[in-house]
Amino acid sequence: MMEEQTTSPRQEDLKSKQKLTFQNRILSLGKATEIYSQNGAASLEELPPVMEILSSNRRRAFAVASKTKKQTLSFSQQRRLAGRKKLLILAAVAVVAILAYCFVGVNFSNPRLFNFAMKIRTPKVLAMIIAAVAVGGSSIVFQSIVNNTIVTPCLLGMNSLYTLIHTATVFVAGSASFLATNANLSFGVDLVLMAVVATTLYSYLFKKTGHNVLYVLLIGTVLTSFFGSIQSTMIRVMDPNEYDVLLASLVASFSNVNGELILVSVVVLAAVAFFLRKDLALLDVLTLGKHQATNLGIDYDASVRRLLVGVSLCIATATAMVGPISFLGLIVANLARQMMKTFRHRHLILASALLGVIVLVGGQVVVEQVFSYAVPISVFITFGGGLYFLYLLMKKKRG
Repeated sequence: MMEEQTTSPRQEDLKSKQKLTFQNRILSLGKATEIYSQNGAASLEELPPVMEILSSNRRRAFAVASKTKKQTLSFSQQRRLAGRKKLLILAAVAVVAILAYCFVGVNFSNPRLFNFAMKIRTPKVLAMIIAAVAVGGSSIVFQSIVNNTIVTPCLLGMNSLYTLIHTATVFVAGSASFLATNANLSFGVDLVLMAVVATTLYSYLFKKTGHNVLYVLLIGTVLTSFFGSIQSTMIRVMDPNEYDVLLASLVASFSNVNGELILVSVVVLAAVAFFLRKDLALLDVLTLGKHQATNLGIDYDASVRRLLVGVSLCIATATAMVGPISFLGLIVANLARQMMKTFRHRHLILASALLGVIVLVGGQVVVEQVFSYAVPISVFITFGGGLYFLYLLMKKKRG
C-alpha cells in the first residue's frame, strides 16, 4: 500500500511529452517507409538518413513559420505605431495653428488689449473647431455609408436648404426683423428646420426606395437644384438693399460668432455622438457591404438610416453656426484616407477632424494676417476643393 503513490503533475507532463515524441517518430517512420516503397527501395538500413532529412525539413519549416509570424506581428505593430505617429503629428500641427491664431499679432504688454483680443478670438477658434469636427467626422461616415470617397454630405441638399431658409426669412420678414437680426433665434430656427426636414425627408425616402442609398443621393441632388431654383426666384424679386444684407449670411464667415451658440452646438454634437455610439462602432463592418454585414448579425438598414440622420444633424449644426462650407468635407476626408491608409474609422474620423481644424484655423490665420480680411476663407476652400475634386476624378479614372 505504501508503494502505490500517485504521480506528480510534472511527471505526467513529462510522460505526455515523451508519448507525443514517440508518436511523431512513428509518423516519420511511416512516412519514410511510404516514400521508399514508392521509390522501389526495400532496405530499411537507408531509412535513418531519410528520417533525418524529414526531421531537418520539419525544423526548417517550423523556423520559417515562426519567422513569418514574427514578421506579420511586427508589420501590424509598425502600422499601428505609424498611424499613432501620424495622429500625433496632426494634433501637434492643429495645436500650433490654434496657438498661432490666438496669439499672433496680440499685444502682450497691455493686459486690457490682450484680454480684449482673447475675448474676440476665443469664440472664433472654438467655432472653427466645432465646425471642423462636425464636417470632418460626418464626411467620413457619409462616404463609408455610400461606399464612395468623392461624394460629400452636401449632396443631400443641406447647404441649399440653409440658403433657402435664410433667403425666405429675409424675403418674408425683412432684414430688420427680429428673426433675422437675433443670432440665437436664427440659429435655433436653422437647426430645427434643417434637422426636421432632413430627418423626415430622408427617413421617408429610405422607406420608399427600399433603403437604397444611391436613390437617396440622386433625390438629394434633385432637391439641391430645387432649393436653389426657389432661392434664385426670391433673389430676383428681392430689394437690392435686402439682398446686400442677406449675402453676408450666405457666405461662411467666422467674423461674428455668438459665444452662446457654441454651447448649444457642443450639446447637439455630443448628443448625436452618444446616441450613435453603437452604430459608429459598427462602421468597420458596415463598409463590407449589406450582405456581409447582415450575415454578421447587423441590422444594416436601420444602422444606415440612423447614421444618415446623424450626418444631417452634424452638417446642420456646422452650417447653421458658420455658414455653408461646400468642399471642406471632401478635402479633409480624402486627405485623411490618403494619410492614414487604414480601414479603422476611429482613426479616420479623428484624422479628418484634426485636418479640418488645420484647414480652417490655419486658413483663417492666412486670411487675417496676410489678406487683412479682404477674402473670406470659404473662397479659398471652394477654389482648393474644386481643384482637388478634379484631381480625385482624374485619379479615379486612371485607376
